[in-house]
Amino acid sequence: MTSESKPYSGKQPDGTPLPAGGPNPPRSPDPETPGTKEGAPVGESLARDAWRRLSQNRAAMASLGLLLAIIVVCIVGPWLLPWGLAEVDWNAFGTGPTLEGAHYLGTDANGRDLLTRVLYGGRVSLSVALVASFVSLVIGVLYGAISGYLGGRVDNYMMRFVDIMYSLPFMFLVILLMVVFGRNIFLIYAAIGAVEWLDMARIVRGQTLALKRREFIEAAHALGVRDTKIVTRHLIPNAIGPVIIYVTLTVPKVILLESFLSFLGLGVQEPLTSWGVLISEGVDMMESAPWMLLVPSFFLAATLFCLNFLGDGLRDALDPRTR
Repeated sequence: MTSESKPYSGKQPDGTPLPAGGPNPPRSPDPETPGTKEGAPVGESLARDAWRRLSQNRAAMASLGLLLAIIVVCIVGPWLLPWGLAEVDWNAFGTGPTLEGAHYLGTDANGRDLLTRVLYGGRVSLSVALVASFVSLVIGVLYGAISGYLGGRVDNYMMRFVDIMYSLPFMFLVILLMVVFGRNIFLIYAAIGAVEWLDMARIVRGQTLALKRREFIEAAHALGVRDTKIVTRHLIPNAIGPVIIYVTLTVPKVILLESFLSFLGLGVQEPLTSWGVLISEGVDMMESAPWMLLVPSFFLAATLFCLNFLGDGLRDALDPRTR
C-alpha cells in the first residue's frame, strides 16, 4: 500500500499523536489580523476627522483660543472689576490708563471705567451676533432645503420672495421697525435676522439641488421614507459643512452691522452699550483721548480676525476634496 493510500492513524510518522482536528486542524482567526472583528481598524467619523484636520491648522486653533478667551473675559470680567457699567468716578473724567482707581484702560468723558464698558459692550455685540446668526441659520436652512427639495413652481415662488427681500433697503427696514415698535435690542435681533437668512437660504438650496438626485436619496424614496425625514435626516446633515463655514463668516458680518447701527445711533441705548457705541463715542474724542477709540476697536478687530481665520480653517477641514 502506498503512502497516499495509508489509512489515517491519528499519529505522526515518529509515533507522537497528532493535534486534535487531524493533520491540518482549522486555525482560529488571529485577533491581531487586520480585517477580523477584534482587530479591524476603527473607522473615523466625519466630525472627528474634521476636528483632527482643524487642530493641525495653527492659525485656526490660535484664533479659536483667542476667541474663547474674549468670550470668557466678557462674561466673567465685569463681575471681577470694582466699577459698574454706569458708575461714575468723580475724580477721573477722561483719564488715560492708570492703576490709580483701578482704571486699567482709562475712563470715558463721563468718568466711567472704560474696561468695564468694553466688556459689557462685548456681551451685547456677541449676543446680537450669536442670536441673529442662529435665527438666520434656522430660517435659512429650513427655507432653502424645502425650496430646493420641492423644486418646480414652489421653488420658483420661494426664490422670488427671497429676491423681493433682497430688494428692500436694510436701513429702511431698520428705521421702519424702530418707528413702529420703538428702540430696543430685540429689534436689532429681528432686523439683522430678517436679512441675513437670505444668503443662507440660497446656499442651502444650491446644496439641496445637488444632493436630491443622489443615490441615497433615491433609496430613501424607494423605501417609503417621508419627505420631512428626507429633508431633516438626509439633506440638511449632508449640507451642514458649507452651512457651518458660512455661519462663521456671518457672525463677524452681524457684529459689523450692529456696530454700524450703533454708530449711527440706531443701536443699543443707554445704559447699555456695545462696541459700536463705544467706537462712535471714541471717534468724537479721538484727538484728546485716543484710548477711547483704540480699546473697543482692538476688541472688535481681534474678534473679527479670529472668526475669519476660524472660518478659513473650517472650510479646509470640512472640504472633502482636500482629504
